[in-house]
Amino acid sequence: MKRFSALLLLAALTACTAVPEQRLTVPRAPVETKQRIAFGSVALREVSLPGYAAGEEIYFSDATGVLSTQPGLFWADDPGRAITLELSRHLAQITGARVAAEPWPFGGFPEAQVEVRVEEMLAQANGVFRLAGQYFVSSENGRARAQLFDLSVPVPDEAGITAIAAARGQAVRDLAVTIARDGLR
Repeated sequence: MKRFSALLLLAALTACTAVPEQRLTVPRAPVETKQRIAFGSVALREVSLPGYAAGEEIYFSDATGVLSTQPGLFWADDPGRAITLELSRHLAQITGARVAAEPWPFGGFPEAQVEVRVEEMLAQANGVFRLAGQYFVSSENGRARAQLFDLSVPVPDEAGITAIAAARGQAVRDLAVTIARDGLR
């Protein structure tokens, strides 16, 4: 009970204090993997994120699983849009295929479509950034796949908040490698 009262007091003090807004960008994770796939063109639907991850606020999980934010700290871009574009760029770099986020900007139709539904996307108290969920691949030739993914990237304690952004970038890159290797071959 004492701890709960302290948390309420801290929340009240934070609400009364003007915190300068900061926007956190996600650095591009380098792509070194190349993967041949069965499709020459791939459309990526907008990535579906859980409610807490779809907003601009950056959430953290404590050891008990309670989510919280740091006042005044936000992602620089809408997370759904940003992750969709990151995945599209990574898939194009990894596969060499024509990859674009929907709506499909080219003539005709893509040979395959990828849909990603994220179940969990956050920095955890155990020092990892976790990206978990499911992706689906469908194609005009009837090939269809559904795969679960659960990716973790270490977040060094001493590195600060920018390490969380870098870990998110690495997790999205790792997801692109997974989709190319296991879903598009």
